[in-house]
Amino acid sequence: MKSIFDLTGKVALVTGASSGIGQRQSLALAMAGASVVLLGRRQEQLASTVVEIEANTGKAAFLAADLNDRDLLSDIAKQVCEPFGAIDILINAAGVNLRQPAEDITLESWDKTLNLNLTVPFFLARELVPSMQAKAWGRIINIASLQSSRAFANGAAYGASKGGIAQLTRAMAEAWSSTGINCNAIAPGFFPTGLTAPVYENPVMLGKLAAQTAIGRNGELQDLDGITTFLAATASDYITGQVIHLDGGFTAK
Repeated sequence: MKSIFDLTGKVALVTGASSGIGQRQSLALAMAGASVVLLGRRQEQLASTVVEIEANTGKAAFLAADLNDRDLLSDIAKQVCEPFGAIDILINAAGVNLRQPAEDITLESWDKTLNLNLTVPFFLARELVPSMQAKAWGRIINIASLQSSRAFANGAAYGASKGGIAQLTRAMAEAWSSTGINCNAIAPGFFPTGLTAPVYENPVMLGKLAAQTAIGRNGELQDLDGITTFLAATASDYITGQVIHLDGGFTAK
């Protein structure tokens, strides 16, 4: 009997796969049997992750591209289907957090944040949805944040984008789930990634954040494996439009 967590035969696309959350999710999907296309800007890191996946008998390919260029989205959506066929699972993990005080935010920095964190997930998904609908099956997994529902210092633009992602996820579900495409979001707590590097360089702050969780520690990248696989697999067939906090109970306290 095939496991409800088995992704054999599915094709996944993970954006922001050069490092951090996106890279870890790529590894998790490959371990579950999916063929994974890694998308990001840093070719060397992407290629290294592909080698790691293939060394563990997985299937992977990469595309180095800049999602900030909206004009490229349609071409990117075509290119990612070339290695393994049409995309079944999309994870929108690419993002930016400039950590600017409200008075320092410019129109340029605001647009950069909202474009990559909120605009790209919608328009990239919309490019890929028709092929999912043709199969009457698909998964879209967005990356939300603690700032989807809470305010943090120097986070006006980032928080606005992640609050938007929470609502976008619900809107995607309303639009597409009746055609077989489940749309959910993962809202991570504090994990060691490039975006959280300033936090991890401050041991006092890091300790306070760990104490804020119910579990008593901050996240480790392997904590992403279970929820990523679950939301990508048939195990989550009746879950859509949800934002699931992967935060050790941070938002419970």
